Amino acid sequence: MTVITNLSGAEQFVLQESISAYSDEAYTNARKLSSTALVGSNPNIDPTTETFIGQVRWFKPLNPQINVASLTDSTEGSKTNYSSDYLTYIKTVRTHGAEKVNLQQVVTQQDGLAKIGRDFGETKAQDEHNAVLSVLKGVALSEVLYGAASASGQAGLGGQTFDNDPTSLRYGFYVDLGSAKPVVAPSVAVQGASRAEGFLNAVGMAYKDYEPEYFYLVVSPEIVASLRSANLVDSIVVTDGNVNFNTIFQGKFRLIQTRASQGFSSAELAKINSAAGIDIVGTKTSFVVLPGAIAMAPLAVPDSTEIYRNANAYKGGGVTSIWYRWGYVLAPAGYDWKGATNKFPSDAEYKYVVESGTPKALTACADGLSGVIGTYARKTESALSLGILPIFHS
Repeated sequence: MTVITNLSGAEQFVLQESISAYSDEAYTNARKLSSTALVGSNPNIDPTTETFIGQVRWFKPLNPQINVASLTDSTEGSKTNYSSDYLTYIKTVRTHGAEKVNLQQVVTQQDGLAKIGRDFGETKAQDEHNAVLSVLKGVALSEVLYGAASASGQAGLGGQTFDNDPTSLRYGFYVDLGSAKPVVAPSVAVQGASRAEGFLNAVGMAYKDYEPEYFYLVVSPEIVASLRSANLVDSIVVTDGNVNFNTIFQGKFRLIQTRASQGFSSAELAKINSAAGIDIVGTKTSFVVLPGAIAMAPLAVPDSTEIYRNANAYKGGGVTSIWYRWGYVLAPAGYDWKGATNKFPSDAEYKYVVESGTPKALTACADGLSGVIGTYARKTESALSLGILPIFHS
């Protein structure tokens, strides 16, 4: 006989005359981006600063003034000046709690909070993964506003090409493959590595003569299946920390497979393409990411674990609550936070834009996106310093 309790606080337990021990169903959430080496550290981030934000300073590259010495011209030589800049990062704090009715254990023989405590590591890791993915999307949106809209103050000129000026903000740091798939079908003329030429072209356009030694490629299971069917996945895996990565092109790309949605919705794409720049054609998104492209620093949150007991509740039976609190800084390299600076941001707010000084969702903006910027403004002088490359494709 099976009995389902209707006791307040214990509705989730199923009781049997012949009782077996509870087991835990395995988690099948999307693979965690936060556990990979695309998340690194930045020693200049200080998580102990006051207020919700902090700042990192650096010296800009020199623009040297070279003079030709003369023995006859007494004019003073031109001097080289140097300058510095800073960018802002934002903190966030998250909480996770649960409650149990104390006397339910008399009936269920189970501690109602044990499951919460046992699985807290999974909860925290999933939150960090969601935040990292939101930052990737926020950076992608900010760059799209440069090339497909007018975030630079002029109509955008699209994404990166093999010969564009990497210091121009009229080109977004992304590549749009348009209606082409990143892994195309084989033909007489297209065989082997050329089937995935889209990814090779994308990094060539983005990084030009500063192409790094290797990248992380964040792709969907569909793309991984295409790479395998093309026999492009290397036979030797690469071990990075405690994670084994499948690779393609002799280790050039380390594959991070995730089913988490990486792209923009149809409504968001329609809003983007209502602007004055070059339209985005590709409807799906993959990311090429450099190691440590997102710096992450934990916050020291007071009372990170707290238990609260109310002995008066339930006619003196009592109730117990437990709360976990944690926080962190996520700072994509080369970007300045332009969102709200008077509160902790949610995952959704990492993907906001700023219209007339007000942070809001992209779809809440007026068509045309005039004057709209992303919450992550590019701050480095050259796009070649950036570490997150969105690739749009079909």
